[in-house]
Amino acid sequence: MRILMVSDVYAPRVNGVSTSIATFRQSLTELGHDSVLVAPAYGARDTSTPDVIRIPSRPVPRDPEDRLISYRQTMALTDRLAASQFDVVHIHTPFVAHYAGLALARRLKLPVVETYHTFFEEYLHHYLPFFPKALLALAARRLSVSQCQAVDAVVVPSPQMLTVLRGYGIDVHAEVLPTGIDLAQFKGGAGERFRTARGIALDRPVLVHVSRVAFEKNIDFILQALVVIKRSVPDVLLVIAGEGPAREHLKRLVGEWQLTEQVLFVGNLDRATELLDCYRAGDAFVFASRTETQGLVLMEALALGVPVVSTAVMGTADVLQGVQGALIAPDDVSGFASTVTRVLRDKALRQQLAVAAPLDAAAWSATAMARRLLALYATVIAEKANRSAT
Repeated sequence: MRILMVSDVYAPRVNGVSTSIATFRQSLTELGHDSVLVAPAYGARDTSTPDVIRIPSRPVPRDPEDRLISYRQTMALTDRLAASQFDVVHIHTPFVAHYAGLALARRLKLPVVETYHTFFEEYLHHYLPFFPKALLALAARRLSVSQCQAVDAVVVPSPQMLTVLRGYGIDVHAEVLPTGIDLAQFKGGAGERFRTARGIALDRPVLVHVSRVAFEKNIDFILQALVVIKRSVPDVLLVIAGEGPAREHLKRLVGEWQLTEQVLFVGNLDRATELLDCYRAGDAFVFASRTETQGLVLMEALALGVPVVSTAVMGTADVLQGVQGALIAPDDVSGFASTVTRVLRDKALRQQLAVAAPLDAAAWSATAMARRLLALYATVIAEKANRSAT
């Protein structure tokens, strides 16, 4: 099978969407299927290759790390793409890529699948704070309905997100299909090496948070909890790995809340080396996002045997259901802080969680998820063929 993917996000941009795309593409290749991705050009380091076509792009207002691909130059690829004889189009973002992907599919007479990666109703107000939140939520719902109803099938990463979309009135074919992780990539890692390189004492209690440093990740909440945790564990350190538009805001909070000695920002880390070390340096991985459609970082931490403390909202609730390597914390500062403190103080509990965590992660194999995606492709291809025959 040959798949044409279209996205406004991809590497070197680091976030869950680019990770999801890369993971699925690798697994599809391993299963003997070809994919070509149309993605933004970010700079000189990301020139086009036969399987990744880079399109000139412009920064997103108020979020310059992200890009919007050129619609006109994407459509100029039509003849080139037609020669490749694709079987299906898979759209990954709801911006220019959505409309360009739909138009390409119509020209190429192909069925369209779209992944709903982001819970936009709870996302937009962080980037457009000058608009009323209720109005933005309504706009996000209407946009979601319009876009989802325009495709042949929608992929959602969690049952919770599917429930939300059905509540909007979206009734197209939809499949719950998490990204999964390549378990082979999440082995090893040396926490001691990370601590030594960063000047962190080997016996210091360390919490790790890995994510895009964005407002919707609810890192403010973790910092609030850290103020409480510090009272019981004075030498606690929170390591925040990632970059994003909320970094300066969070740094101001760290200063205002007297957490300068308790928080270390380390930026983006190489996923194959230092990021693994960073995860393993933690006595626990902490997470509290309320907008995740999945929560890949939870799976990554579990795969590396790092105890997880997280709230369970939206997609994280699906990941954490029945797991033995994590503790689900209350979605309030006091309860979250209490749960984290318990893990930091109880070595036996940490060991118990660490042993169970990789077994939990094994249920999220990327290969298994790719097979399910192929089955969905086959379904929409057959349905389109049947419509065309009648």
